Formats: sequence, C-alpha cells, structure tokens
Amino acid sequence: MSTLAADQRVADEIAALARQIVERYSAAGWTLATAESCTGGLVAGAITDVAGSSAVLDRGFVTYSNQAKIDMLGVDPAALAEHGAVSETVARQMAEGARRKAGVDAAVSITGIAGPGGGSPEKPVGLVHFACAGPAGTVHREERFGEIGRGQVRRASVRVALRILRRALEA
Repeated sequence: MSTLAADQRVADEIAALARQIVERYSAAGWTLATAESCTGGLVAGAITDVAGSSAVLDRGFVTYSNQAKIDMLGVDPAALAEHGAVSETVARQMAEGARRKAGVDAAVSITGIAGPGGGSPEKPVGLVHFACAGPAGTVHREERFGEIGRGQVRRASVRVALRILRRALEA
C-alpha cells in the first residue's frame, strides 16, 4: 500500500471514529473533553469536524508545557518531577483533571514524544501515554509507535484516543 493510500485509510478511520463518538455520546447524553499534549488539539479537531459535535464536546485543553498541565488540569508538580510528563501517572492526572475541570462524563488525555528529537532510552520517540477518566474510573494505555515520523505518531495517537473514548461509553 502506498504511503498516500495508508494516510488516507488512517484519515478515513479517524473520521469514522469521530462520527461514532458524536453519535453514541449524543444518544447517551454524555459530554466529553480532551487533554492533549503531543497531539496539540488534533483529537478535539477530529471531533469538531463532525456536525453535531457541539452536543458532546465541551472543551479541549492543549497543555503542551508542564506549566500548562499544572495550571489548566491540576497535574501535581511533584508527579511531573518524579515521573516526567510522558508517564502513566501524568496521563491519568491529565484525564482526571480535564474531567473535573470541565464537569464532563469522560475525558481523554494524550502525552508523548512525537519526535524527531526528545527521546531517551527509557522514553523513546514514539512513546505515548493515554488515559480516559469516566464514570467507571480511569484507564491507562501505553503505545510505542516507534520512530515512524512526527506526523504519523500524532495521527496514530488521535486514532487510539478516539478508540479509547468509544470504549469509555461501553464500560
């Protein structure tokens, strides 16, 4: 499959997932928020591409810096110092903070290293942590996409985040 065809397949899947989320959350009367670092608002953007998204998306937090994570989401500075921004602990705190601050049913968070730089042996380029806080609690997922390119890591992260949001409604 050509790169262009693969990119189109991913874009189509993201659009389909976003439509499913808007339809299912709307039918359930649920609202959601996003807390995004390495995706820079792409998850919220995918959702708002869908007509009717205003019924479900309350807000998106783009918290690229550690200070933004602290100020906007209430992430504990000690957790950032101990675990780093790209960690399960911080991803969980981001999702829980977004849910609490927005007063929504579910919130998804994404924090990772899209590259091309910034990686280390412990936290390589392509490492992304996700969390989703909802009525059933907070779930975490880690992905290691590898050095597939900044844009590819970000798009793959959007796809995973949307899948996680879809599952939150089913829990």
